[in-house]
Amino acid sequence: MTLPDPALIACPACSALNRVPLARLSAQPVCGKCKAPLFGGQPLAVDAAAFDRHVGRGDLPVLVDFWAEWCGPCKAMAPAFAQAAKVLEPQVRLLKLDTEAVPQIAARYQIRSIPTLILLQGGRELARHSGAMPAQAIVQWTRQHL
Repeated sequence: MTLPDPALIACPACSALNRVPLARLSAQPVCGKCKAPLFGGQPLAVDAAAFDRHVGRGDLPVLVDFWAEWCGPCKAMAPAFAQAAKVLEPQVRLLKLDTEAVPQIAARYQIRSIPTLILLQGGRELARHSGAMPAQAIVQWTRQHL
């Protein structure tokens, strides 16, 4: 799936939608509304509204880590997911969704085990993986499904 040019990018700070030419994605673009960087090389912890804005309105592919605070494998994978963000951004937005805090989104995607990674683009699920992975495997798996 190809991205429109310019792409709509949701701001991680204020959730405003920004039109960014694809050629400028790597140029550290900032939000036109709040001037916050659109990419920080870190996964974004999201609530339901932010999730829907990034997944439903943004044009970038989105890799979501469905996790919970009590989950040992989720905690073990968190540093690997953060490392993957440094490699995959700005071509892919990485989100962390706490299934305990936002159960309605977890239910919408029928999350049965955690950690679960789901790759989405244009609101469509492209791929899903349950279980922890090291950073390089996350990057490779994501690129394989784009």
